[in-house]
Amino acid sequence: MIGKLKGLVDSFDDDHVLIDCGGVCYQAFCSSRTLQSLPRVGEAAVVFIETIVREDMIRLYGFSSDSEKAWFNLLMTVQGVGARVALAILSALSPSEISSAIALQDKAMIGRANGVGPKLAVRLVTELKGKVPTTGAVDAGTLGLQSALGEGIASSAITDAVSALTNLGYSSAQASAALARVVAREGDDVPTEKLIRLGLRELSS
Repeated sequence: MIGKLKGLVDSFDDDHVLIDCGGVCYQAFCSSRTLQSLPRVGEAAVVFIETIVREDMIRLYGFSSDSEKAWFNLLMTVQGVGARVALAILSALSPSEISSAIALQDKAMIGRANGVGPKLAVRLVTELKGKVPTTGAVDAGTLGLQSALGEGIASSAITDAVSALTNLGYSSAQASAALARVVAREGDDVPTEKLIRLGLRELSS
């Protein structure tokens, strides 16, 4: 089983990269985020690998981090999500953003990915609520938010507060982390206006 490739970037295509490992080139299918993060042709690269074996093919999927690989596998536990859709989600959202979207039950955020319609977006946030990959780093703020809210389901006040903070220019991960600290300290029944005010205080401290 191939777990990681270390070699030189041989070439790119729209959905995969060729990594030259001592004269043998391995084709790894990747998210657009991973492809963009790789070095230029001829330079050294490290790609984490998930191998999928079927009757008619063996295909390698490449990732820039263990976290991305772990989310790929977790996403595919949801009915209707195969490798192509999982890569599309990872192309649209970082692992931290996926964590936040699930914690906040943000169907619209998950729905940004190509191939993810409204019904599948609902299934993703519902079936993955409270779950995190068994390996790989997960955003600490998101874990705090999930713990503070019990099962990772945010109240409408918290969802609205995250939306307000992101509209002010903060990332979803930053907003979630700040509100996780507020909720842990103040409880989960704080009104939206106060959550926004306390969240901004956390972000500016």
